[in-house]
Amino acid sequence: MNRRTCALLLSLVVGWSAAGIGATKKKTAAKKSTAKKTAARRAAPRFTAAQREAAREQISAQLSKDSLQIENPEALAPFFEVLAGKAETRPIHILQFGDSHTASDDWVHSMRTLLQTKYGDGGPGFVQAGRPYKGYRRYDAQGQESAGWKTEGTLALGGDANQGLSGISISTTQAEQTISLSASGQLLTVFFLRQPGGGAVEITADNSPLGSFVTDGETGPGSQEFTLPPGPHELMLRTLDHAPVRLYGWAVDNPSGLTFETLGINGAQANLLLRWDETIWAAELTARKPALVILAYGTNEANSRRWTEEEYRADMSALLGRIRKAAPGVSILMIGPPDCGRGPALVHLADVVRTQREIAREQKIAFWDWREHMGGPGAIRRWVAAGYAQADYIHMTGEGYRMTGEMIVTALLEKRQDEQARENH
Repeated sequence: MNRRTCALLLSLVVGWSAAGIGATKKKTAAKKSTAKKTAARRAAPRFTAAQREAAREQISAQLSKDSLQIENPEALAPFFEVLAGKAETRPIHILQFGDSHTASDDWVHSMRTLLQTKYGDGGPGFVQAGRPYKGYRRYDAQGQESAGWKTEGTLALGGDANQGLSGISISTTQAEQTISLSASGQLLTVFFLRQPGGGAVEITADNSPLGSFVTDGETGPGSQEFTLPPGPHELMLRTLDHAPVRLYGWAVDNPSGLTFETLGINGAQANLLLRWDETIWAAELTARKPALVILAYGTNEANSRRWTEEEYRADMSALLGRIRKAAPGVSILMIGPPDCGRGPALVHLADVVRTQREIAREQKIAFWDWREHMGGPGAIRRWVAAGYAQADYIHMTGEGYRMTGEMIVTALLEKRQDEQARENH
């Protein structure tokens, strides 16, 4: 990575009372909250301005190294052909599956913004239905839901195997329950579970009726498409009767451009995808016609004392098989976990990264070593000192995620330029 690229990255870069038990509980909760905040502040490392600046200079020097590249870049050839307009895939869809690093959308949004600037805004693409959990976020689309929906698929809430593309669903059996979405695009696709006795729903766009459909049928994947005029829209789905309705999400697309779709679950390991019904998940992956699938797992595997290389290899082989079956010829990029650990690194971090690299080579997929790009073992301490990583020594700050996204996009575009140079000769 040259100095100009490096500069670009960094620039973007209480007791009883007359009020009774209720008041006492509120005061107790407030005390606990204050205690937790105080403990967090005490645990958070403190750095002087000089220490922060020194850490940033070290990271800047690391980012200027030319040796840090995407491994097995030839596996991205089909994706580069799509970017070059040689393949009839419009809009261009990139789907990133991952853990909390992905779920926050900070990291993905930085890549989304850079690539959409170059290749056009294809819309938000797939967005989870409603607001399935408190921390769910998409910077390019905002969703809400009424009180009668139940979420399944997160690690905290569990659920059955009938999950869709993101692994998370919301369901209700009540009439007059709504979800809304603020997003821009010209094609709306609603993804849902078709099930015996499934209820009816209606869709409105900007307070005008758009259409309705019934989710009744043999258990399996369901989808319904609607056309929209260009521009931003306020979309709403409303249940019409007391019957079961399960929603997976909706996709809002433009006829051209690029989408970068966030499919992360806090605490997830890659094998979580193998628990979802393959027929439903594969149907929705096929429908998205991805040009590139990114798998960004490894942090939670590295922190699990139950992790074994043998099981991990088997799980990844099965997962890659599912992706290739649902989207033949798709390019796949595996991104390793970042450097992690307040003291020593997470128990299996080095083993996970090594195994991912070997799997990528054997399975002919691209690989990007996040830990090495950060600076290798122990780099997380510099990133925390610089303000690029959080005090848990695992997650990045918003600035750190943006820098990570910019590094990956720069690496992708440099490889694309290399391909163009070879073609021109």
